[in-house]
Amino acid sequence: MAKETRFRVPPARRLTLTEDVYETVKTLIMDHALPPSERVNIDALSRELDVSPTPVREALARLESDGLVRKRPLSGYTTTPLLTRNEFDDLFDMRLLLESAAAARAAARASAAERDKITAEAAATTEVGDGQRRNPAFTAQDARFHDLIAEVAGSPLLRDAITRLHAHLHLHRLYFPVATASDTRAEHERIAAAISHGDPDAAATAMREHLTAARQRHLSAFDQMPPAGGPATAV
Repeated sequence: MAKETRFRVPPARRLTLTEDVYETVKTLIMDHALPPSERVNIDALSRELDVSPTPVREALARLESDGLVRKRPLSGYTTTPLLTRNEFDDLFDMRLLLESAAAARAAARASAAERDKITAEAAATTEVGDGQRRNPAFTAQDARFHDLIAEVAGSPLLRDAITRLHAHLHLHRLYFPVATASDTRAEHERIAAAISHGDPDAAATAMREHLTAARQRHLSAFDQMPPAGGPATAV
């Protein structure tokens, strides 16, 4: 029998029910209130959210597309497991290819307004709270910075691929080493400066250096993970 949920969340607003349920369930997964690799009890979740099972199923279908849940025949949905070390390395290899290309495209294509927005996002990297409360906020801000560059790059397919990669990484945000936030900000600012100067080669190089450094410093998070899990990876 599936395990009952034990968290408490506010009821979803009726006027935006489908979107509210999706965002709420996504947050529960990211915060591990619905732990990695655990079966999702749709009936229990609908009771907790005070909605019918239909919007919960719709949300889970979207989250499956995001890579945050998996559906198996006759077994229903389970939350996606944390990355293994090999999966973490593979994912960062893909980020190095895709996000370096995105940074180069952004440098070549960005308007003045877009350059200013990227610069502002880079500067805001550490202005997101303190202590344990910083982890979710830092990860959300980091995701905005990387997504903004992917958006400015002007390729919907490239942006979609990068977004899907980030969904797996951000499952690990509870283990993110907050002490390295200042390093991340400096690296973001170098990327933003290269884009602002319209230099594709410098932007790609700055992005590669950022992701290479992020991969290395987050390896220490393996010590914090459950034995079957992977590293923390908000970068």
